[in-house]
Amino acid sequence: MNLDTALRARAAEGRPVRVGLIGAGKFGAMFLSQAGRHPGFHVMGIADLSRERVADTLERVGWDADQATAKDAGDALKTGKTWVTEDSAALIAAEGLEVVIDATGSPPAGIRHALAAIEAGRHIVMVNVEADVLAGPLLARKAREAGVVYSMAYGDQPALISEMVDWARACGLEVVCAGKGTKYLPHFHKVTPDDVWSHYGLTPEQAKAGGMNPQMFNSFLDGTKSAIEMAAVSNGCDLSPPADGLAFPPCGVDDLPQILKPSADGGVLADRGTVEVVSSLARDGGDIFRDLRWGVYAVFAAGSPYTARCFAEYGLKTDDSGEYAAMYKPYHLIGLELGVSVASAALRGEPTGTSRSWRGDAVAVAKRPLKAGETLDGEGGYTVWGKLMRAEDSRRIGALPIGLAHKLKLARDVPEDQPLTYADVVVDEADQAYQVRRAMEQAFSA
Repeated sequence: MNLDTALRARAAEGRPVRVGLIGAGKFGAMFLSQAGRHPGFHVMGIADLSRERVADTLERVGWDADQATAKDAGDALKTGKTWVTEDSAALIAAEGLEVVIDATGSPPAGIRHALAAIEAGRHIVMVNVEADVLAGPLLARKAREAGVVYSMAYGDQPALISEMVDWARACGLEVVCAGKGTKYLPHFHKVTPDDVWSHYGLTPEQAKAGGMNPQMFNSFLDGTKSAIEMAAVSNGCDLSPPADGLAFPPCGVDDLPQILKPSADGGVLADRGTVEVVSSLARDGGDIFRDLRWGVYAVFAAGSPYTARCFAEYGLKTDDSGEYAAMYKPYHLIGLELGVSVASAALRGEPTGTSRSWRGDAVAVAKRPLKAGETLDGEGGYTVWGKLMRAEDSRRIGALPIGLAHKLKLARDVPEDQPLTYADVVVDEADQAYQVRRAMEQAFSA
């Protein structure tokens, strides 16, 4: 509750938190819109493969045209302006830089940037959840050993869920289930970029005019993004994925404690201490009353008659027994909130959520019958969707993580709805992302 005060103190001392942003897409744009409004942040540099995209982003979010005119990192440090570059490695190595934000969305790029930031002694805020789920436990360990922070991105749902779980546990409450809401129906797993817009109520022309990427939006619809984010929460909060993957039960906020409790007590959970995503749609396609499509939640147990009585006295919505209650946050503002992570890393030396163990994985599952020789097109594409799986099960079958299921050629046929394995594809064993992932599997198998 003192981050703003501490940021303004740094600004008054002439030492704003110096940040390097890699990736000027939607998340990066939202961060820039707010960082430019707070004197405690100095965006020293922005690295993106397209300078034109950076210029368009800065104009769209209202930056002064003169701000992003630093000639290089040294000039940015001296003048307080911003350096725009295509060279992410040079930005990470820039003298005076404190925090690196990876907002690229590319798992290989995220791993490369994280390793470079750790070596350079920079804190890293990993907006790139895909990279975090691919190898986050190992990257977080390397960061701790180097004395820097590796953090989830506040404003994105995994970090907000982690905060809620930490709050409940710090209060002495047992977290029974935690997760988020989304729009889901079972057949969405088979949706491709060709028909994604019909499910969002848009025409392809409207989506194109809005600069929307059909494959990215499809990853939210087909369940892949939910699997990735819940794997991150599992790894960051020591919560287990459901044995059969996410069930997406239809549920509004008032019913969270009634539905997301153990089956022995009348709920849908097979286990306590798990993650789950609730759907804003009933299975017949109708809207759920007071849905949580944009929000996050945690369900917790009272553990004693006295605590249960306190729940009732202070108006918490509980299940019929009064034992289970829930807290929720109805919205998340993604990049608009990202400064919280940057400030927490730089000023407190604390992450806003971080991978602590390998408990959950997001693995590639065939959307249709796949043939040997075909090339996988990754998250949100035509060939595979991402399913949440327990890490021990993923390791046992040699499952192919969704973060690697891009531009890989199939070595053999794979039936529809079957998880892919490393044996199903031709991998480049010299690829850095593949090597780091395999090292993570080996280090955290126990």
